[in-house]
Amino acid sequence: MKYVDEFRQHEDAERISRAIHGLATRPAVIMEVCGGQTHTIVKNGLEELLPSHVTLVHGPGCPVCVTPAELIDAAVALSLRPGTLLCSFGDMLRVPGSQSSLLDARAAGGSVRIIYSPMDAVALARARPEVDVVFFAVGFETTAPANAMAVWQAAREGLRNFFVLVAHVLVPPAMKAILDSPACRVQAFLAPGHVCTVVGYEGYFQFCDRYHVPIVVTGFEPLDLLEGVYLAVRQLERGAARIENQYARAVRREGNYAAQRVVADVFEVSDRQWRGIGTIPSSGLVLRGPYVRFDALTLLEVPPPSVCESTECISGLVLLGRRKPYDCPAFARRCTPESPLGAPMVSSEGACAAYFAYSSRP
Repeated sequence: MKYVDEFRQHEDAERISRAIHGLATRPAVIMEVCGGQTHTIVKNGLEELLPSHVTLVHGPGCPVCVTPAELIDAAVALSLRPGTLLCSFGDMLRVPGSQSSLLDARAAGGSVRIIYSPMDAVALARARPEVDVVFFAVGFETTAPANAMAVWQAAREGLRNFFVLVAHVLVPPAMKAILDSPACRVQAFLAPGHVCTVVGYEGYFQFCDRYHVPIVVTGFEPLDLLEGVYLAVRQLERGAARIENQYARAVRREGNYAAQRVVADVFEVSDRQWRGIGTIPSSGLVLRGPYVRFDALTLLEVPPPSVCESTECISGLVLLGRRKPYDCPAFARRCTPESPLGAPMVSSEGACAAYFAYSSRP
């Protein structure tokens, strides 16, 4: 296949759907990890093509959704700090912190700039030496190489006014936390293809061996995901638990060594707080050694205090695959993209946003 519309053919989707119906004899709960996969599933009605006893649940693979409110508060405080320019991708602006969002901060006079590459922030720091330029570095392993390169380039140029507010999280520790939970009902995973283009899938073998769960690396088009479900169901029916790479056109087992090297040079692994979920050991990245001087939190005299989440929002349960967005009593009523209670309603990869935009379910 060469063109994207070849991965969206209705006839092929029906063919794979019939194959899944003919194969699935028992209940199966399959989690797609990435929010991009969730949006494809909901937008294209893929769940309706599956047997009623094959259930897709949505995982924590939305980095915007799991960025803790404390870091949103820090970003807001930095944007309001005199002589500071806060740079961020657009999908972070409407995410609520404990009191306000970056969009609220900009309306209140904060200095917030939407950029499209971390190197844009480096260029701003180079062009405006009188201003402290802070880049809000959010993402999974997919965006870590580009963000690491921005820090590396700033160090190479000796920029003293470039900083990063790091909110990087890692997929495998989150999957482990889900599998370790007594409430886990996930029997197989559709692993995120974009993450695996960077890190490969060596790190997933441990889950197959330890937890006896099938893992299928998939892409993000409708046929990718349907084929991934077929492969996962086939393993479950056979009692197998191994890794299959459906996304072979983009993913290699070893990943991208060059990208891995620059990330390892700039960042090191640490524990990380996940919004709505809690602290997951060894699930985040922080600046390493000589790059610590680029940590934006050093610009704040007092770190933001811990905050309490909305007691009405069940986004944590949605991110763990235990609830669907429409199970929340506030969904599409008191929680909408214009007035969100939680990040999954405003993120471009959030499950709640996907259901609000595309699902016919109440």
